[in-house]
Amino acid sequence: MATEERPRPILLQRNFASLFGGQLISISGERLTYLALVGLLMEHTAHFQGAARSSFLLWLLGIVMLLPVLLFAPFTGAWVDRCNLRRVMVISDALRAGLVVLIPFSYLATHQVGPVYLIVFALFTCNVFFLPAKSAIAPEIVPPSQLLLANALLAAAGVAGTAASPALGWVVDHRGWAPALYINGVTYLASVVALMLIAYRPAVHQVTLPRVTLRAYFHEVGEGWRMVRSSPRMVLALTGLGAVWVGGGFMHVAGNQHIQHAARKLAGMERVGALIAVLALGSALATWWLVTRGRSHPRPVLLGLGLVLASVGLVAFALSTRFAVFAGAALVVGLGAAPAFVLPETILQEATEPGQRGRVFSARDFLMRLMLLAGATVAGVATPLLGTGGTLLIAAAALAGAGVLTLVLGRRDPALMAVTPRD
Repeated sequence: MATEERPRPILLQRNFASLFGGQLISISGERLTYLALVGLLMEHTAHFQGAARSSFLLWLLGIVMLLPVLLFAPFTGAWVDRCNLRRVMVISDALRAGLVVLIPFSYLATHQVGPVYLIVFALFTCNVFFLPAKSAIAPEIVPPSQLLLANALLAAAGVAGTAASPALGWVVDHRGWAPALYINGVTYLASVVALMLIAYRPAVHQVTLPRVTLRAYFHEVGEGWRMVRSSPRMVLALTGLGAVWVGGGFMHVAGNQHIQHAARKLAGMERVGALIAVLALGSALATWWLVTRGRSHPRPVLLGLGLVLASVGLVAFALSTRFAVFAGAALVVGLGAAPAFVLPETILQEATEPGQRGRVFSARDFLMRLMLLAGATVAGVATPLLGTGGTLLIAAAALAGAGVLTLVLGRRDPALMAVTPRD
């Protein structure tokens, strides 16, 4: 890792630029995957006719995306800690490139969603290895003074990929969900090329670890979970991040239907893509503020107030059927959710050593997907009973409650209220 007092601008550093480029391409592809899969289900259900069946299929898609993390993430982190992190990411994206193009072949051959769900399960199993490796490698290739900026830029890569959602939604609506998935296969291959440009050497701990045994391996797994439970900083970070994932579960089930029902004859993925882009714009503005003026404010305050602001936007979204209101609400939600996309990542990286990060970030992935599952499950049950608007109000209340809890957790520990020093 670089040790000079004034490191080069981060985007001029080959390793980070390669990671950033790979993420920008890959995340755009992931957004296209999601829109294409929802488009597939919309075609399969004749534009989500039948609230109970549509809610079930959307809920089931969320389950298939989450299940690999819930099954494997508690145990993969210790293995990732022993591996070459770049190699883990390259192999994962190469596998995803092959799997994603199998989805249209499967559905067009059977016109059943069962085989599609099996492939999606395999696709998201690759994520179980890719995501903790990506989070763990950043502190090893970026100077400590630039870590917050690095995470902000990686989050911005997600924002940029998300901002392309209107164009991606247009592809799904006008060219079909199947061609969209073929395009996604190409984006994963492009990400592989970018990641291979990272000049990475495994940290010392990866070559000095003792030979693994089954007992020692599970001991390492347990150590990772004990670190997560015992660190106040980690608890704070996971609380703020978890609230956003709960909200995402509600939006996946109730939010998609709320948009389509309000659109009526104009139903399609273009409107969803446009709203995602507006949300991305709000996140981009808030992320820029976080790495400039926001650094003079305590992180728990930024997290807590951001979640409360996001809940306000979600209330407006739930109570309206007008697209203009939806767009304004999406902007507010993006502004409020941005701290949860940037600050927890940095907090977790700073609180762990290189030999621990794979386990910590695998635990994070497990817990966040569990939160997403909880949100999607509650929404799947509540939507037929309360309607989409009433269900989304539950999500808003959960976000606001988590925001208050984050403020309380921060106030209890003065170290958490410390202001991030400027470079």
